[in-house]
Amino acid sequence: MKILLDTNIVLDVLMDRIPFSDAATELFSKVEDGTVIGYLCGTTITTVYYLAAKTVGAPRAREEIKKLLSLFEVAPVNRLVLESALVADFNDLEDAVIHEAACHVGAEAIVTRNQKDFKKSGIPVYSSEELAKILA
Repeated sequence: MKILLDTNIVLDVLMDRIPFSDAATELFSKVEDGTVIGYLCGTTITTVYYLAAKTVGAPRAREEIKKLLSLFEVAPVNRLVLESALVADFNDLEDAVIHEAACHVGAEAIVTRNQKDFKKSGIPVYSSEELAKILA
């Protein structure tokens, strides 16, 4: 199963945001052991770097990004993804880009804490808790 994790799920793990980090960490483990193929949107990488660099400094932020890149595939954000996102029926462009990037890599699920933002998704959308239970 191919899954794409929204930026907030990655931040839950990296920032140990309780109570969300437990299920999100479980999904990271499922990616690591090959149970699922995990994707991150290209924009997630840059957003995580920006936020991490402000909090822990650029050198540590780069190390965290390297770890993410060793674990996850990257769903590219190219012209086609951006044009698709612009015409998608989403309220927020960032969410539309994540959705379209997921579609373009054939993701079978999007994992997010903001399911309401993905009401128009053509792909099943789960919270990390929901998907962790399904994969258990």
